[in-house]
Amino acid sequence: MPELPEVETVRDGLDRLVVGAVVRDVEVFREYSVRRHDGGPDSFRDQLTGRRLSAAVRRGKFLWLPLTEPTLQPATPQPGAAPLVEPVETPPVAALLAHLGMSGQHLVRGAASDTSASATEAVTTDATAQSAAPSGTVPGGVVPDGATGPEDDWQHPHLRVRLHLDGAPSGARYLDFVDQRTFGHLSVHDLVPADDGATRAGGAPTSGAPVPAAPSAVTPSPGTPSSIPAGHGSDLPLLPEPVAHIARDLLDPNLDLDALVSRVRRRRTQVKRALLDQTVVSGVGNIYADEALWRAQVHWARPTDKLKAADVRRVLDSAAEVMREALVQGGTSFDELYVNVNGQSGYFDRSLAVYGQENKECRRCGALVRRDAFMNRSSFTCPVCQPKPRGL
Repeated sequence: MPELPEVETVRDGLDRLVVGAVVRDVEVFREYSVRRHDGGPDSFRDQLTGRRLSAAVRRGKFLWLPLTEPTLQPATPQPGAAPLVEPVETPPVAALLAHLGMSGQHLVRGAASDTSASATEAVTTDATAQSAAPSGTVPGGVVPDGATGPEDDWQHPHLRVRLHLDGAPSGARYLDFVDQRTFGHLSVHDLVPADDGATRAGGAPTSGAPVPAAPSAVTPSPGTPSSIPAGHGSDLPLLPEPVAHIARDLLDPNLDLDALVSRVRRRRTQVKRALLDQTVVSGVGNIYADEALWRAQVHWARPTDKLKAADVRRVLDSAAEVMREALVQGGTSFDELYVNVNGQSGYFDRSLAVYGQENKECRRCGALVRRDAFMNRSSFTCPVCQPKPRGL
């Protein structure tokens, strides 16, 4: 399942390549991929057609594109001149919400050949990933393997939804949603105020690369809509209604880390379960939870209410650090199911210390990495660096 670094890599690509485009038409090839949209495929098409993709925003693992509607309003003409109208954008009141599921991909296609390099560079910043771009790479974007060029009416065998675009900064003509396993979905939802208690500045984790400075806003009074951005990629204090219960993530500069530490310690659960609870902190999944706990030298089954505040903070800082490092490498890809908008895989799987490393030597002490069953999945730990809690 894509976690924060993978979704952020996709968000960054959409922001650079398609934000600003107007949706000219929508094709739904599999109704199940819009199953969360109230009204079905026809309503989904109607609510997107003619609207502009005004931003690409992420909170945790959730990604959305706020929609504006270009309209005309009267303008003041020169004396004696004919009446004028000028185009204006309505404030976004709805958004296209995307959940990638286990294999969802957003592929940007058909970009013009004269697009500037700044808009068409590979989303992944790692040099190895850039050199491994698909053979279909063309100036202005990527035509996936099997297509002959930007004009080719290419269709992936798992293409579920296609947005036809006008005016994309990259010249892209299509935004394709490809999903092999069909756990992902697209839907349009109203935007609602982020009432998660906008936080005071200065609460972000301190380890790893710096994050942008938080606004100097304070927590609003109860019932007062927050003026702090609801997610990364937009200043809007609004988010789609299905995301309203999702907590802020560890790379959010408006996260109140002290409050999060206290919230984790108040819970009576295992520390890994708390990390995976998207209502506590969002964006962390199985891979980065294991990597963070290894870095913090904390076993996944340690009870949260028995951990010291310093231990919880160390775990959270480690999770933020490992996700920042993964972002630099475009996320983690174990197969072809996770790619960025240019069709390229991430390379952080080469840097994993414990996840998927059963019976391999721990990089820190040399002990063999252990795998335990966990919530129908697996947890990977070093038995020396991360000793089991008593009674387990």
